[in-house]
Amino acid sequence: DHLTSFYVPPATGEPKEYPLGSLAAFMAALRGEGGCPWDRQQTHDTLKPYLVEETYEVLEAIESGNMHSLCEELGDLLLQIVFHARIAEEKGYFDLADVVRGITAKMLRRHPHVFGPERADSAADVRRRWEEIKEDEKGGEGGLLDGIPRTLPALVRAERVQERAAQVGFDWPDYRGALAKLEEELTEVRTALEAGDRERVTRELGDLLFATVNVARLVNVEAEGALRQAISKFVRRFTFIEDELKARGKRPGEVSLEEMDAFWEEAKKREKAWKISAMKQEK
Repeated sequence: DHLTSFYVPPATGEPKEYPLGSLAAFMAALRGEGGCPWDRQQTHDTLKPYLVEETYEVLEAIESGNMHSLCEELGDLLLQIVFHARIAEEKGYFDLADVVRGITAKMLRRHPHVFGPERADSAADVRRRWEEIKEDEKGGEGGLLDGIPRTLPALVRAERVQERAAQVGFDWPDYRGALAKLEEELTEVRTALEAGDRERVTRELGDLLFATVNVARLVNVEAEGALRQAISKFVRRFTFIEDELKARGKRPGEVSLEEMDAFWEEAKKREKAWKISAMKQEK
């Protein structure tokens, strides 16, 4: 009767089946006769900006800690994958099932410590074996740095290049050597600036950024993530300056640097106080 209730525990054991087929059918309808004019005219090339945009929106959701937003953004990113698979299917190249089968087979090959007889005692062991298997898959063709996409964000690509070189011992023993190189590159930037050589300044600043990534990598800090955090911090503090000035009927361009800097320091103090308060609440 209506007063009866019962508890159904979470399902365990067998993995869930995920209905990707329904999403593939939905995309087929959008691309088919009588579908959406916009979706029908898209190509792999025209969709590239959306794929990049959705990827970064996923990253933003992760950094915000908003799981509802993350779920939504992962769906948007998944739609882009299904979109590309559908376009390829229409041209007879592959379909979504091929994509799923391909990545499943790759994961099986690259996890012999889980699905095979091998053993891995640490994440470092897994990473080393992963790269070895990738090299075997290439059949010895190409150089060590081949396969790193040129379209990666520059900081990420720098980190991947350095990681590959480190696999064959071309690396600093620890962060100290990289830090000394960073200081050397900073000196060279100063020299180039004093000489007024713009082309050289560009080269030396590039070397400085590359050396900075090296230091970050050797202390296990993701350079791209660290820079995003720094940017977010700057935006947050500058927004505080704008809000404080607006409350006084002013704008940033109408006041002195000293006045803006005073509000900047106030923003820093408030952030520090908020962090201390948050830490106390966690304890």
